[in-house]
Amino acid sequence: MVSAANPLVKDVRRAIVRGSLTDDGCCVAEGFHLLEEALRSEREVPLVLAAESVRETVARHISGLRSSRTVVLADALFQAIASTETSQGVIALVRPPEWSITQLFRGQSLVVVLDGVQDPGNAGAIVRAAEAFGATGVLFIKGTVSPVHPKTLRASSGSLFRVPYVAGVEPSLARASLAQHGLDIYAAMPFTGSQRIIGGVDFGRRCAIVIGSEGRGISKELQGCAEDIAIPTVAVESLNAAVAASVMLYEARRQRAASMSVRT
Repeated sequence: MVSAANPLVKDVRRAIVRGSLTDDGCCVAEGFHLLEEALRSEREVPLVLAAESVRETVARHISGLRSSRTVVLADALFQAIASTETSQGVIALVRPPEWSITQLFRGQSLVVVLDGVQDPGNAGAIVRAAEAFGATGVLFIKGTVSPVHPKTLRASSGSLFRVPYVAGVEPSLARASLAQHGLDIYAAMPFTGSQRIIGGVDFGRRCAIVIGSEGRGISKELQGCAEDIAIPTVAVESLNAAVAASVMLYEARRQRAASMSVRT
């Protein structure tokens, strides 16, 4: 077993605290579910950290991975570096996928643009909804929480291993890319009664849905090229960013499925 002074342990802890990749370019995926999702997504898992108490369980999970090695830590040390209060005793270092921005616009594009969403739980949940409802990709605008932040990854429940995304994109580049690919751009806004509501939007066309931060909203650069749309609500002015994104993505999926049914 290794000690707290081990460079690997320090590297993993630093990546967790900073919400970044390890020095070797891996994201930190904590828990058995994310390990299983990484394997199901055929992502490279070069190394797994295991608490002493669950080392045999971890070994069974990765028994078929010849390229992966396991480093065992004392339970107390593992808990000291883990990002969750009740850790399951396993952290996988996963090589994240690399996507180009053009890969987000394949087919009948449905792109989610995260513009200043800083809560990793919201960002991860939105990526999860993006996969669930058939979005073709996610743009993380500069100033948005990192997709490799352990909490973002955990909230995505593994969807970030599969959904094409590009992070750190300047608003000007995002705007140019959306325009170049001919997408209709919709900005999710709190319901005031003056915007088009989502039921009146044609999500069957190639389009992008921009989700801003709950405090600041959408940047002026993107808002300038987008049409405001809203979810009609009763008694509350606005919804949580992840909830709003999920409702809009569901409506897009519903419209597209209905359109395909009519054509067939």
